[in-house]
Amino acid sequence: MIVKIYPQNPNQKAVEKVVNVLQNDGVMIYPTDGVYAFGCSLNSVKAINKIKAIRNKKSDELSVVCDSISSISELARFDNTQFKILKKNLPGPFTFLLNASSRIPDAALGKRKVIGVRIPDNAIPMAIIELLGAPLVTASVKDEDDVVEYTTDPELIHERFEDVVDLVVDGGYGDVTPTTLVDMTTDEPEILREGGGELRY
Repeated sequence: MIVKIYPQNPNQKAVEKVVNVLQNDGVMIYPTDGVYAFGCSLNSVKAINKIKAIRNKKSDELSVVCDSISSISELARFDNTQFKILKKNLPGPFTFLLNASSRIPDAALGKRKVIGVRIPDNAIPMAIIELLGAPLVTASVKDEDDVVEYTTDPELIHERFEDVVDLVVDGGYGDVTPTTLVDMTTDEPEILREGGGELRY
């Protein structure tokens, strides 16, 4: 199934269709402010495990997409200095590694108890999260060295993955640039991967 949603003005009925799939342990592919990504509800361990199987990912290679810094604070621990960095850079093309709180399901956590968190600058995931009432667990469709056309074109993404996901959200052409990955679990923020954004301190 493919559902068209325009990022400028997400259609409520279309968003409801997506949320209904996610509430029933579904896995979707959806647009972010960078690459298209697999996504499911943080509340569905079954769907989280499905994403790990599809992408051949370990738990600590998954990220959580939130709609506010307030909701990040329920899932991860950070101090005032880290809060200021989050506030200056989110929403935006960044994934921040933070120490996880006990509210993250074990299925989404690696041994380090660290979680990647982000708030994309895209109205589609924000509308989905708001209606779902839960963050999204996510993993990008493409790998670091996998810059091919199907990863940016939602119709081609649907052709490739329709047998393994429940839904593809067509939000227009995606990007090939990943997020900038920032480790904030130590004293100084460390950029582990350069991506779509320039970190502001």
